Amino acid sequence: MKGSRALLKLLEDKGVETMFGYPGGVVIPIYDEILETSIRHVLVRHEQCAAHMADGFARASGFPGVCLATSGPGATNLVTGIGTAYADSVPMIALTGQVGTGSLGIGAFQEVDAYSLMMPITKHSFRVLDVNRLPHAILEAWDICQTGRPGPVHIDFPADQINADVDESLFNETYGIKYMTEDYSGIEQAAQWIKEAQRPVMLAGGGAIGSNASPEIIKLAEMANIPVITPLMGIGVIPSSHPLCLGSLGMHGRVCSLNAFRDSDLIIAIGTKFSDRTYSPQTAPSRSCRVIHIDVDPTEFDKHKREAINITSDAKKAAAMLIERLGGHTGNRPEWNQNIRELKKRCSCNFNYDLTPIIPQKIMYEINRITRENPDDYIITTDVGQNQMWAMHYLEVERPRHFISSGSFGTMGFGLPSAIGAKAACPDKKVMTITGDGGLQMVMQDIATSVAEDLPVVICLLNNGWLGMVKQWQKLFWNERYSNTKLGANPDFMKIAQAYGAKGIHVEKPGEIHDAFKEAFDSGETCLLEIMIDCEEDITPMIPANPAIPLIKGRCKF
Repeated sequence: MKGSRALLKLLEDKGVETMFGYPGGVVIPIYDEILETSIRHVLVRHEQCAAHMADGFARASGFPGVCLATSGPGATNLVTGIGTAYADSVPMIALTGQVGTGSLGIGAFQEVDAYSLMMPITKHSFRVLDVNRLPHAILEAWDICQTGRPGPVHIDFPADQINADVDESLFNETYGIKYMTEDYSGIEQAAQWIKEAQRPVMLAGGGAIGSNASPEIIKLAEMANIPVITPLMGIGVIPSSHPLCLGSLGMHGRVCSLNAFRDSDLIIAIGTKFSDRTYSPQTAPSRSCRVIHIDVDPTEFDKHKREAINITSDAKKAAAMLIERLGGHTGNRPEWNQNIRELKKRCSCNFNYDLTPIIPQKIMYEINRITRENPDDYIITTDVGQNQMWAMHYLEVERPRHFISSGSFGTMGFGLPSAIGAKAACPDKKVMTITGDGGLQMVMQDIATSVAEDLPVVICLLNNGWLGMVKQWQKLFWNERYSNTKLGANPDFMKIAQAYGAKGIHVEKPGEIHDAFKEAFDSGETCLLEIMIDCEEDITPMIPANPAIPLIKGRCKF
């Protein structure tokens, strides 16, 4: 069997039904073989979007995404998307073509050392210099990308090895990988700390969603009466409507979450890494606060500089063990419970939603009105910037994997392709991306992918004519010296939608928003819903990077 056919058969055997990519010279043999397989190939318009689509597919489904590109610029165009998946621990396999082994290192046409290039942004990188190593690379990559802390794995295929014959008996070989070492020695002490705590909070991040630990998180919170705070990557692990859900924590998180976190005497951190966007001198609790940290990756431990019990484990397994050890402990803390109720009450939304120009809070309110009816039916992805933070702050998310966003890498342009990937993973869901006019213009060519591949998504474009988040920083911290943040010559986005064969809806009045969303979702088409928003509206509250500057509350009470 040729290497190209073997590659696809091994993926088929693992259950791969969809891959995202863009053809080129050295990968033509793979594309030729795709015609003989059951795999659906989604043709993107830019390789970066192939990686983001594979990422969105994986986040929505929990199943590894697969992307494919040719050598040289095809491989380098994947880098940003792979880096995004690596930063957020998303299981993915990235396949690249390469010049023939005899041409390596001589500067051949479209040659780049993709193997070395990908090494810092993947869990592992392979180069198949012998076609009989191909089964080993595929099967081991499949395990590596999902085992322990998930992440992308890259495989580079030289052209001559793609065309060489592989020994089919190697398909059934067992290729062992090194599995994570678990450490549960602190479980008993952790349960005791929970019983002793007077002001506990739970911080549940992306690792809790990745391990499908939502049921255990909710049960543990309810049983021990512990409020739950979610950083950006943990949104959805507990329903927004749950009485114990405090919402997001971070630079633009809710004040009620910030206050509870600061006042706590025990933080139960599950699948979260205390990043600088979540944990900083402005958000840190007192030195006497203890930390129970559950994570599959021990390199994330002890960043908080507090007394800690570290449990190296899958979040789902460790949470279940804590539930068992607590033995029905109900957490009777009347003062803390009353404080949490008061914090939540003070964090209610009070906006004049009829303001013109439209404020983004109104848009999130209308999205909630629609999704609240059937929360299982909707998946929302975001781009990066103010649009992302407004979504994080105000959207009601009731299920894990129904809110998808670029966290650690902060990748503009992530929104649209990740939505297309999520739609490919969950074709029965209504998928929408929330984006800005800056981020959308980085990837809007892939509206064509959504239309041509019959993967309809709603693109909610918050158009303020600026690179809004950078403008906000310039406004608040740089004396309103606006340098290169106003987007001149923005296109007519309705004509852009028409040009790609998508539906276009333009909104300028608050009273039009609800019906516009309903029309967009009910259409069953790819729809670009452009909403003109107030360019002076900031996303607040905001914790400045400089500890000397106090919390900026702005219009928002949260």
